[in-house]
Amino acid sequence: MPLRDILLTLTIVGSLPFILRRPFVGVLVWSWLSYMNPHRLVWDFAYGQPFAQVVALVTIVGIIFSTEKKRIPWSPTLTVWILLIFWTCVTTFFAIDPARSQYEFELFMKIQFMTFLTLMLVNNRKRLIMLVWVIVASLGFYGMKGGVFTILTGGKYQVLGPEQSFIEGNNELSFALIMTLPLMQFLRLTTKSKWIQLGLLVGIGLFAFSIVGSQSRGAFLAGGAMAFFLFFRSRRKFVLGVGIIIALSVVLAFMPADWFERMATIKDFKQDGSAMGRINAWGFAINLALDRPLVGGGFDTFTRSLFFQYAPDPLDFHDSHSIYFEVLGEHGFVGLALFLALGFMVLRQGSRVARLCRDRPDLLWASDLVRMGQVSMVGYAVGGAFLGRAYFDLYYHVLAIILIAQEIVRTKLESESTQVQPAPRAAPVRPGQ
Repeated sequence: MPLRDILLTLTIVGSLPFILRRPFVGVLVWSWLSYMNPHRLVWDFAYGQPFAQVVALVTIVGIIFSTEKKRIPWSPTLTVWILLIFWTCVTTFFAIDPARSQYEFELFMKIQFMTFLTLMLVNNRKRLIMLVWVIVASLGFYGMKGGVFTILTGGKYQVLGPEQSFIEGNNELSFALIMTLPLMQFLRLTTKSKWIQLGLLVGIGLFAFSIVGSQSRGAFLAGGAMAFFLFFRSRRKFVLGVGIIIALSVVLAFMPADWFERMATIKDFKQDGSAMGRINAWGFAINLALDRPLVGGGFDTFTRSLFFQYAPDPLDFHDSHSIYFEVLGEHGFVGLALFLALGFMVLRQGSRVARLCRDRPDLLWASDLVRMGQVSMVGYAVGGAFLGRAYFDLYYHVLAIILIAQEIVRTKLESESTQVQPAPRAAPVRPGQ
């Protein structure tokens, strides 16, 4: 019996008693399973086991019996988030093919459920930073492994993720790494250990090699936008700017000539079949949404049969290749409006938190976290314009991280304002009284 399968199974089974006692541990284990996909790195009985579902179930049982105070921090942003989830229920009910939509709908709801458990259980700074560490370490495994692979092979081959996962393809993996890199920068800014800082700096460099080595044109654009926004949202802009220029120069000088030829096709999109296929898929989404403006076609509606009905070129079948057109085609204009509103509101709240913490050294960590979370969202927004990953769990986790940081800051500031309230003045005593 393979040793890897045994060790993985024992590790997950061994975590279950800790999850029952402290359900927060379940959020960490579920995040590790979701992002690293360790069950896709084995070859025998553990490969197809529903470990994430088991961990989620045990987490729910732990929550039921836990005496810890549990509360989801409510806000107008969370209301929009819930409306988006509710609208996907409506669009699934009215889907063109409800049976086909059901699988993606269930997957989306599982992600949302665990994200809301994260909002409930991650309620202090220590837990929040632990969650960030788990996410960075889980995806960092592939980022650093891919970076080493790119260096050893001279950038001749694409960097790929684990099979049968959200990050299997080169585009998907680079997309996830772009979103993770700002979180890694946050950890580097806040950790006190020089050795850990150095290790994270090396990791960032390997991430850059891995992202470029994915040979993803969408990642190239998203990485540029992320680096630009990272510069403006970071402290020590001069040092970071010089570092970005040096790192980019080293990485690009390392890549072979055919990599530059592939990236050059971005400007010649009319001669690129892949780019024209994307445009055809976007036209399909627009036509479908115009025909069904409120509910769209439902989850997983980009099918060959519907392309014959709605696509400008019925024979050129492609996936959505864009989070925006994916949501538009599957959930109509209402779903797209809610999806965009959610991202916009979280960005605004992150900016507000950063302003509140600007002159507070004790809250500088929160400012750094929301700023890096915003950079991650920018990477998602730009990279997602060319990749159909509207339901990627990492994006919703980043939203949750920003909202949790806001709640921690709000609670601390309210507590301080209550403690420093001046005592009421005594009534003046008049002469003769």
